[in-house]
Amino acid sequence: MNAISTEIEFSLPLGYRDGDGNLHKNGVMRLATAGDEILPLKDHRVQSNPAYLTIIVLSRVIVRLGNLDMINTKVIEDLFAADFSYLQNLYNRINQVDGEDKVVQIESFEAAGKRASL
Repeated sequence: MNAISTEIEFSLPLGYRDGDGNLHKNGVMRLATAGDEILPLKDHRVQSNPAYLTIIVLSRVIVRLGNLDMINTKVIEDLFAADFSYLQNLYNRINQVDGEDKVVQIESFEAAGKRASL
């Protein structure tokens, strides 16, 4: 019987710079649960801006980034766009999200913004 790997190590292309100027590039993302994808839908930030779903989901599934004590929505908001895009793609890949069979596909800001403005 094969064990399922539930955590994936990653290295950000640019890295997150914290308030003290420390650079954090290496991290770990875990597989998403149903709750990771469903519970944020109740959040007022997602209800007023659907693009914010991505921020909350990533903050829930990233379990380590460098030596930060905690990963929260502020950390995800402050990522460089290249790193944010990298994490979106990693999330979709490890959770086997594709265009045909998706529950929550983390989409780019541009796509979410266009959808929210319709």
